[in-house]
Order: sequence, then C-alpha cells, then structure tokens
Amino acid sequence: MADKFDYDLFVVGAGSGGVRAARMAASAGVRVGIAENRDLGGTCVNVGCVPKKLFVYASKFSETFHIGNSFGWSSEAATFDWPTLRDNKNTEIARLNAIYAHLLDSSGADLFSERAVLSDANTIAVGGRNYTARYILLAVGGWPHIPEFPGSQYALSSNEMFSLERLPATAVVVGGGYIALEFAGILNGLGVSTHLIYRGQRLLKSFDSEMIDKVEQGMRAKGVKIHLNTTVERIERVNESHEVFLSDKGRLSADLVLYATGRQANTDNLGLDNTSVKTRRNGSIIVDKNFKTHEPSIFALGDVIDRVQLTPVAIQEAMVLVDYLFGRAEQTVAYHNIPTAVFSQPEFASVGMTEEQAKVSSKGVSVFVSDFRPMFQSLSGGDDRITMKLVVELASDLVLGCHMVGEHAAEIIQGMAIAMSAGATKKQFDSTIGIHPSAAEEFVTMRTSAR
Repeated sequence: MADKFDYDLFVVGAGSGGVRAARMAASAGVRVGIAENRDLGGTCVNVGCVPKKLFVYASKFSETFHIGNSFGWSSEAATFDWPTLRDNKNTEIARLNAIYAHLLDSSGADLFSERAVLSDANTIAVGGRNYTARYILLAVGGWPHIPEFPGSQYALSSNEMFSLERLPATAVVVGGGYIALEFAGILNGLGVSTHLIYRGQRLLKSFDSEMIDKVEQGMRAKGVKIHLNTTVERIERVNESHEVFLSDKGRLSADLVLYATGRQANTDNLGLDNTSVKTRRNGSIIVDKNFKTHEPSIFALGDVIDRVQLTPVAIQEAMVLVDYLFGRAEQTVAYHNIPTAVFSQPEFASVGMTEEQAKVSSKGVSVFVSDFRPMFQSLSGGDDRITMKLVVELASDLVLGCHMVGEHAAEIIQGMAIAMSAGATKKQFDSTIGIHPSAAEEFVTMRTSAR
C-alpha cells in the first residue's frame, strides 16, 4: 500500500458491516482506522434486532405462564417489572459493546470514538484532525424517520422504545413493516392496550399475501387492535396522555405513540458534498456491484446503500468488499434466496419467492399449504396456529419459496434456506425423513398441492 496515506482503509461507522470490514482488513495486515460517535455495534446491537429480540422473549412469558397451567404448573403470582427488563437489557448491550471494542482492538484497527466527516476523496476529519486513507468505507447505517404533521413532535421512534422510563398502559403504533409489527406484539404481550395503524390495506406488503393474512389474524387473536387503510391526521397532548386523530374520523387516547414508518440513510452532514459521491432522493448512497461510489476511492455498504437492510447482509457485503480491495476478489453476495424473519407474534419467516412472484416468473407453479394447531397448544386449547407453505415450479420441481407463520418460524426457515440455496427440489423434500413430533416435519410431509 502507498505510504503517503495514514491508512489503507478508513471506515466511517462501527455497526455490523463496518466492524466486520475493519476487523477482516486489519487482521490481514491492512492499516485500518474506524470512527464511531455512538455505541459500537450500530443499530442492530443497540436499538435494533438484539434488544428487540430480548423484549420479544419477555413479552411471551405471560402467555407461556397461562399455557403452563394446563401442563400442571401454577403461576398465579407472576408479575412483570419493566425497569428490571430495561436495565438487564442495558447490561447485556454494554457487554456486547465491550466485545466489539475488544474485537477491533485485537484485530489491530485504530478506533476513534468521534464523529467522522469527509473532507475530500481521501481525507477524513476526526476529532479536530485530518487523516488520509487510500480507501474510505461509509457504513453509517440508517436512522428512524418520522414525517412532519401536526403533533409529530409527540411521537417516539423505535430508538426511544428501548429506554422508556415506564411502560405505558395504552399505546398506538403506526406502520406496517417489521418494526411496527414487532413492537405492537411486544407491547401487547407486556399487557399494554395496543392499536396498530397502517395506511395500506395489507401489512408487510412485500411478503406472501396468504401468509401475511395469517400473521394479521394471529395478531388480532392475541389482542392487537389493527386499523388498516387508516392514517394519523394529528396528535394532541392532553395532560400526561395523547389524543390521536385518525383519517376515518376515529380518535384514540394513548400514553405512547410510536412511529415505525421507515428509516432513512444516515448521510446528513457527512461531508458528501466535498466528494463526487452521489445519493438518491432518500439520501441513500449509490454504489456499483463492487460497492464503489461515484468517487473511486470511496465505498459504501449496509443500510446506507438501501439495497437489503438486514444485518447479515451487511456483514456479508463487508467480507466481499475486503476481499475485493485487499484479497483475490473471489467472494460474492447472493442477493436471491435471502432468508428473513419478522419477530411479530405470531412469528413469520420466509425465504425465496412469494406465490405471487413465482406465478409471474414461472409458467406454472404448485402450492403446498399446511395449517394446524401446534402441539404446544394441545393441552391448553389455545388458538395459535402454524401455517407452512411451499411454492414449487412445475417444470423443474425446484422449491422457489418457503414460508412459515408460527412458533420457531425463524429457526426452521434458516434450515430451509440452506436446502433452497443448494437447489433442492420438492422430490428431495419428500424423500427427507422428518423429525417426529415436530412442526418442522410438515415441510417434508406435504404431498397434496393446495392449488
């Protein structure tokens, strides 16, 4: 590498993608600097998937206690204490932050706990000093976006949900994506009277419509009050609560209003104007297949490029980029058949094409569906259901899509994703012996197509 630069690679942002890139490069002997003015680990570790999953676990206990009665367990005295959950979560996140710091330090990368701003194509201003780098990587992620409307200042974003002083008695959640559904389930499970408001006619609109109908039905059965084709016109503060005025002339009182209506690239005041880097209207950075921006020395990956906003994708992109810049450029990112999960209640996970997508891309498909009550609910007489779905191309017998709603959906679909990545056919699914009794065995015992 040219010694005229202070660093071979300078990473702006120490989220999952940025940390992985810095570690991999530094471990290979590359001179690496990385700057982060917030907690290490980015959105996922601090105000995203990790604390959210901990809250999901917490919110399921009341239902588990109830079901436990039918299995002979008595839990009549069980109570919930919000500060205990919140503070224990903080302890766990602090532990993870320390791990990230240790990983960076042991790799040999220089960590700057300061805000970094681009001065030009090869210069970063950090903590009052300028540092030069042969390559700069922008991995600054995204930030919750709350649109402006009358009373929008009273709405919280997902960031604030993890550090509430107290748990509200009533809540309104606005949005129809991952975050909205997950927090609606969390709040409802913790005993909060919860309304979910979405402007569209169907939640999680990019997923398989039949499966999302099952998610909606399950959420309603658990007590979440869902308002579709509805928007918030204004919010008014009344004493210690809020009045939420809806487009259908309805009106809701809520102690808390959460807006989960999307995230935007965190590119404001980053110094992009000092470079040739180009962005889209939503602020996300435009890159080519090798994550190169319009400035040849500057690269970007993760949520800030608005390609696939998932933590494992950012991590894979980071490894591919480091291989491209300092290795043999042999690695690639496979953006098809990316498995994903929504930790709603009921849980939903999916890999591959929806039924709607498959019907467009293939001349003929066969759809297999199984819907049943899980064994866990058998003694309690509970209402929970599990729905599984396979979408198969008739001509090739390839499994194009695999979807599940119900308990352990994410754990099960992860295994299905491996099979699909290997090009599994329905015949191979059918020839696989199932584990009995398990829910997962349904994926290898569905023989009769639904349509």
